[in-house]
Amino acid sequence: MSAALEISGLRVTFPTPLGDLVAVRGVDVAVSSDDVLGVVGESGSGKSVTFLAAMGLLPASARVEGSIRIDGQEMIGSDAKAWRSVRGKKVAMIFQDPLSALNPVVRVGAQIVEMLRAHQELSKAAAWTRALELLDLVGIPQPDQRASQYPHEFSGGMRQRAVIAMAIANNPRVLVADEPTTALDVTVQAQILDVIERVRREFGIAVVLITHDLGVVARMCTRVQVMYAGRTVERGPIDELFDLPSHPYTTGLLASLPRVGLDRLPPIAGFPPNMLAVPSGCAFHPRCTHATPDCAGAIPELAAVDRLESACVRVGEIPRSRT
Repeated sequence: MSAALEISGLRVTFPTPLGDLVAVRGVDVAVSSDDVLGVVGESGSGKSVTFLAAMGLLPASARVEGSIRIDGQEMIGSDAKAWRSVRGKKVAMIFQDPLSALNPVVRVGAQIVEMLRAHQELSKAAAWTRALELLDLVGIPQPDQRASQYPHEFSGGMRQRAVIAMAIANNPRVLVADEPTTALDVTVQAQILDVIERVRREFGIAVVLITHDLGVVARMCTRVQVMYAGRTVERGPIDELFDLPSHPYTTGLLASLPRVGLDRLPPIAGFPPNMLAVPSGCAFHPRCTHATPDCAGAIPELAAVDRLESACVRVGEIPRSRT
């Protein structure tokens, strides 16, 4: 059986007045039906762009190369009709800001009905009944009343629940959650993560969680893919990657996790690169305390390190530790 979502050699280029900006530089991702994949990295690493490309949601000016296969169907080069047939039905997305993801002048229930009827042959009455069931499933109280309200009448947490209800309406194979808890307080964050976990189990949906929060990744995910400057620098099972990371960038990210007895979090020196002028070789080498002249040579490819894959020319030389 093919992967629900398979991305190979993805390259995304945006034209700018200063030249081409290559935001994603040869990324591979495979998501199977039982996956909970965490995609992590600093802002600008290409996380969101990778999966917006996989949803066909990038602007027309973007040049997308490589392969994106959804349920075995190649999508690169597909027209708008082909993308609409899979978007929301086979791959769906929970966006970072639920207020901007919802239409402010359309009632919440009507937006879910629209999503249902776009992919299923349902009457308006049947779709409305299903919309109420979905709102109840994601924990919105009094769904019959709430469905008739506008997004601005919902709290932030309720809006995010409504977006989740829309995303799972057509039982997609893959649910991409792009920073789904960023704008929420800690208590509501936990509730939203519980909702995502519950619908994942109930519907058998694979989840891709894009986040800066490694604590969320530790709680939710089975695999992790670490991105830096538009490339994957490390990936593998969460237990090994968290316990014994092999790439210095991953080690730096994990060292920044708050821990009892740690007064000050150690930062990663420097800043992410300008994507119009990415350093040669390993893009992380200007910030890496383990860098040698060889690191500025060829771009390192992913290589096996026990159960991990790491893109570092010094794999095997650098002691593996999360601190």
